[in-house]
Amino acid sequence: MSARLSLALDSGLELPEAGRILLLHPAGAADLSALPADRLLAVQPLRPDWVALDRRGIAAVPELDGEERFAAAVVFVPRAKDLARALVALACRVTDGPVVIDGAKTDGVEPLLKALRPRADLQGNLSKAHGKIAWFDAGPVAEDWAEAPREVDGFRTRPGVFSADGIDPASAMLAGHLPERPGGHVVDLGAGWGYLSAGLLGDAGLKRLDLVEADHRALSCARAVIDDPRVAFHWADAREWRPEGAADAVVMNPPFHAGRAADPGLGRAFIEAAARMLTGSGRLWMVANRHLPYEQTLAEFFAQAEEIGGDGRFKILRAERPSRRRR
Repeated sequence: MSARLSLALDSGLELPEAGRILLLHPAGAADLSALPADRLLAVQPLRPDWVALDRRGIAAVPELDGEERFAAAVVFVPRAKDLARALVALACRVTDGPVVIDGAKTDGVEPLLKALRPRADLQGNLSKAHGKIAWFDAGPVAEDWAEAPREVDGFRTRPGVFSADGIDPASAMLAGHLPERPGGHVVDLGAGWGYLSAGLLGDAGLKRLDLVEADHRALSCARAVIDDPRVAFHWADAREWRPEGAADAVVMNPPFHAGRAADPGLGRAFIEAAARMLTGSGRLWMVANRHLPYEQTLAEFFAQAEEIGGDGRFKILRAERPSRRRR
């Protein structure tokens, strides 16, 4: 980002000399050196990126709250088209000065800018480092792009969250293989907008359900529809979070992408985390894409593991008795 922003600042982009600068969806490792650090407010709903920004001393919140006005805004284009448009609409609504759009070509910055051209007077448009940056004066140019509530089979979703348009088929398959009574204390690791958690609440023997999700926006959807005193919501990185007291069971549909690249290491880290938080007789149920090689990791961290269902796309895995030497 910094290379494109520095180029833009040398090519006509003028940021106000006073007032806060809003950063929407910056990565935790984003190079922000071209901006005045003491004037920045980053909005980043993904817990790992939020933590990284906070550790760097950059003021960060998971979501924008209140009626604060900003002197300028920078939108870091996410991959999800509808989320990118919602962020542009938000920037235009709360900003009095320039709105800067910065993104990689692989994340869809070009079609976003194409859609903006009939709406806004783009004052600059530069390409560098496999991406583009453009800017325009804030105004009512994207009001119809504003985020709107979504309902999916009685659940709430938001643009950009995992499986925003419907129930994920892998999660639905996992739900069909869960036992009626998985345990008194269950953890839904990487719970998204709450589909698996909602199904678990039908068990009268359930005493505590920890819903752990790194995406604050997805977690807000789960909070909106799950109202049960047995449930605790945690905005946290599932790989690092620890429950209060060991759990009887963990259920999960772990992510396996970091950006556009497949990263099975994420699923392996989820398995290791699950093993650490379970009792000695605890059990793990998970779903994964058929091609992902998680069996070796399960064998390393559990005394017993097996495939209990699936099809050509997905496999349902159950593991029992986490290895004590790994806990």
